[in-house]
Amino acid sequence: MANLLTVSNLVTEFGGTKTAPGLRAVNDVSFTLEKGRVLGLVGESGSGKSVTGFSIMGLVDRPGKVTGGRIIFDNRDLIGLEHEEMRRLRGKRIAMVFQDPMMTLNPVLRIGTQITEAIQAHDPMTKSAARIRARDALGLVGIPSPEERLDAYPHEFSGGMRQRVAIAIAMLHHPDLIIADEPTTALDVTIQSQIIAEFQKMAEISGTAVIWITHDLAIVSRLADDIAVMYAGRLVETGPVEQVLGTPRHPYTQGLIQSVPSQNQRGHRLHQIPGMTPSLTRLPTGCSFRTRCSFATEQCHTIPERTDTGTRTYRCFHPVTEGL
Repeated sequence: MANLLTVSNLVTEFGGTKTAPGLRAVNDVSFTLEKGRVLGLVGESGSGKSVTGFSIMGLVDRPGKVTGGRIIFDNRDLIGLEHEEMRRLRGKRIAMVFQDPMMTLNPVLRIGTQITEAIQAHDPMTKSAARIRARDALGLVGIPSPEERLDAYPHEFSGGMRQRVAIAIAMLHHPDLIIADEPTTALDVTIQSQIIAEFQKMAEISGTAVIWITHDLAIVSRLADDIAVMYAGRLVETGPVEQVLGTPRHPYTQGLIQSVPSQNQRGHRLHQIPGMTPSLTRLPTGCSFRTRCSFATEQCHTIPERTDTGTRTYRCFHPVTEGL
C-alpha cells in the first residue's frame, strides 16, 4: 500500500541566524505512515514529539522553523505550501488534537458555535444541519445531554470534557490523518477506553491514519500498529509495535519498557533510567543518550548511523541482543 505520509530527514530549529544554526528540537527525523495505520510516537518530555506533530501541521511558531527535510502528504510536500492551501487541508484532511484543549477552543464562544463553524468551514450546509451533526459528534465522545451542552461555554466544562470536545472537532470530517498529542491524559479510564476505541474504529473503517504522541507504552501497545521512539530530537528506534516492545534494540527503548510498573516485581524498587533528558542547549557530543547508557563506549562520542533491517530501524553502536 502507498504511504499516505512520508517524513524525510525533518529538521525543526528554534532561533538561529543565517550563519549560526538554532536549537534542533527535531533532528533528521524520518518515518512513513500508511492509510488506516496507527503510529505511536513515544519518548520522555522534551524529546521533540509534539514539535514533530506541529511541524507536520505547519503550526511551529516563531522563532521556530522547519529548516530541512520533506513532509510528503498524499504526494504533496507540505513544507513551503501556501498558507491558504495549508488552511484548506487542516481540519478537513489533516487534524490535530492538542494536549491542551484550550488551544482548540475559543473561551468566549459557545461550544455549538465553534463546532458548527468548523463543520461549515469545509462542508457547506445549513446551520440547523450543522447543529445536528455537532450534537452527534459530542455524543460520540461520551458527552451527556449533547443537545444542551452545545449552548455552554468552554469554562462550564471540566478539563476532561473540554478535551472530549476537542477530540470531537478533530473527528468531524473523518480526516485522512489525525495527530493526537497526549489526547487522553486528562480523561478517566472509562472515557479513555471509549476514545481509543473510536480512534481504532476510524482507522479500520474510514482508513484514517493516526500519529498518537504519548509517553504511555500501555496505550501504544493496545492502539498502535507501529512505534517510533524519540530521544533528544532524534528517532532512535522504529518498527512494528510487537517487535519493538517485545525485543527492543536501542537501550533507551529497553529502559522505557523496563520503567513500566507492570514490568517490575511486586515489592521491588521500580526501574528507572538514570539521569534526565538533556537540554537542547547542552546535548552531549555523539549519541545523546550515551551519558545515561550502561552500554556506552568511546565509539558513542560519534553519532551512529541509522541501521535498517527491513522492518525496523535503530541508531546504536551497541544494540540490545538479550532475548533475540
